Amino acid sequence: MAEQPVLLSIDQGTTSSRAMLFDLDGQAVFTAQQEFTQFFPDSGWVEHDPEEIWKTTLAVCRQAVQTASDRGRKVLGIGITNQRETVVVWDRATGKPVYPAIVWQDRRTAELCREMNSAGDEPLINERTGLLLDPYFSATKIRWILDHVDGARNKAQQGRLAFGTTDSFLIWRLTKGRVHATDATNASRTLLFDIHRQCWDPDLCALFKIPSSLLPTVKDSADDYGTTDPSLTGVAIPIAGVAGDQQAATIGQACFDPGMIKSTYGTGCFAVLNTGPQAMQSSNRLLTTVAYRVAGIPTYALEGSIFIAGAAVQWLRDGLRLIDSAAKTEQMAASLTSNKGVYLVPAFTGLGAPYWQPGARGAIFGLTRDTGPNELVRATLESVAYQTHDLVEAMAADGAALRSLRVDGGMVTNDWLVQFLADIIGMPVERPKVTETTALGAACLAGLQLGAFQSLQDISQGWHCERLFRPTMRLEQRQRLLDGWKRAVSAVLSQ
Repeated sequence: MAEQPVLLSIDQGTTSSRAMLFDLDGQAVFTAQQEFTQFFPDSGWVEHDPEEIWKTTLAVCRQAVQTASDRGRKVLGIGITNQRETVVVWDRATGKPVYPAIVWQDRRTAELCREMNSAGDEPLINERTGLLLDPYFSATKIRWILDHVDGARNKAQQGRLAFGTTDSFLIWRLTKGRVHATDATNASRTLLFDIHRQCWDPDLCALFKIPSSLLPTVKDSADDYGTTDPSLTGVAIPIAGVAGDQQAATIGQACFDPGMIKSTYGTGCFAVLNTGPQAMQSSNRLLTTVAYRVAGIPTYALEGSIFIAGAAVQWLRDGLRLIDSAAKTEQMAASLTSNKGVYLVPAFTGLGAPYWQPGARGAIFGLTRDTGPNELVRATLESVAYQTHDLVEAMAADGAALRSLRVDGGMVTNDWLVQFLADIIGMPVERPKVTETTALGAACLAGLQLGAFQSLQDISQGWHCERLFRPTMRLEQRQRLLDGWKRAVSAVLSQ
């Protein structure tokens, strides 16, 4: 009997590394996951240990490959999706990182961004990359490492160092240094990539003082990224698909037509609107980015980025110790008929779109003597919906005709949250049968490259809605809640 084919998806996220096996119908048949350590060495700083990222990724991949073998399955290929913007710089000779990974949430370069903004650098950056000048993106993080690690700049100028987002770092390690590459979606998040010409921009490299020799080769999202070294997992497996996590979720949600929008609720929240072959410029401080690139042709998107979503629930669990598991938040929120005017603005690492205030800090408003854990938990969940409303409102102001929102990520298993989201944004919300769309999207890209899928439309046949949430809240109640949210955000922005 022939071995049944499966695709292996590596989902290297902000808090964990996962390996998932998908069959060719898009169904997950195995998942292995390991969390890794979050480091906060200074105010606003967030770091990871690249070696721990590698160790956890390799461990879950080995589990997946072994499980496939035990079940008589053949792993056709690997797709990689990753936390975007996070920076790793390593020595080409040894493969060892020269500094911890600086995470996308990190704000240490806020002052540098302010200086460059004052110097008038943002218009050029925005025109070529579609992005704003913010610590969120990779370039200022790379420059910080070159400026603060002894000998790093000299080594970089000599071509001895390599930069990558975590996809690049994993590809390097999986191929034993034979391939230094990334895809167009990850490249488009660095502040160094011209999204119109689809190449690294020498003017931007010079502006950020980053030698171009550091940079990986940019490939399509479905492409040949080499094969894994057999010594790692026992077999050589083609790496055939790569996309940043939000773009991979866009693939997994089958948002292939202009006007389709998805929002992913993980550590952060990211709404991506497909704009087709047109790279639309936002008038409302949304990002223009590459949704995916297939057969050399880029598809563009508008994106709104919320830095803190699920991370706020993690803070309730690990920081405040109000809950012992995220699963309890649904019951706690639903136990209240009203939140009694309590608002949480989770600006723990600044505010993202459409505000882009890296110096903003979190705050809780409306506390009274009878405020308890349930109110704080509900305010945390509500903040995710309010922030999504801000993004959807900005997209509509840019001319998008939005009809419904497709959602995914770990938080959307919470029925109370998804219903509140539909009520606050005032449009239907679709939750798919497979909510792990980020990992699924990476697997689909690999399958597309390897011929398991013939086209993007072939992939879309596998998308199915599990539940449709329609808005039921009265308009005046919705507006009253949003007015309170806007007052809370204004107070944070005025600090």
